[in-house]
Amino acid sequence: MIPTNWDAWVLYDRDCGFCSRWVEFWKPTLEKRCITIAGLQEPWVIEQLRRAPSDLLADILMLRATGEIVSGADVYLQVWRRIWWAWLLYGAFSLPGLNRILRRGYRWFNRSRYGVSRVCRLEVSEPATRDASISKSR
Repeated sequence: MIPTNWDAWVLYDRDCGFCSRWVEFWKPTLEKRCITIAGLQEPWVIEQLRRAPSDLLADILMLRATGEIVSGADVYLQVWRRIWWAWLLYGAFSLPGLNRILRRGYRWFNRSRYGVSRVCRLEVSEPATRDASISKSR
């Protein structure tokens, strides 16, 4: 069952250290725009998206309340579009030449995210520990 109190969900690989840190950092900004976050590994996400687990973790996704799914670099564009101070990024990276740069940069980083997490020592704690620490911080 999909939670219904949000306009959209940014769905990320919660086993990626970089992704987990980055998305949690932006969570308050996103929530002000009625966007929340959830791990791609969440049971309701797996049920809703009906994709193979390997396909689920291929990209960051945005699931809109309408059921529409946005993926990859387009998630960033959709988020920037909702934040007044990020409109310059949205406008610039919506242009054809810069849009190609954004997409290529996103694809490169997406393929390298686990390596970046290791090099930056952004390792994810075990799920039980991670869930307990998230509960304590709320």
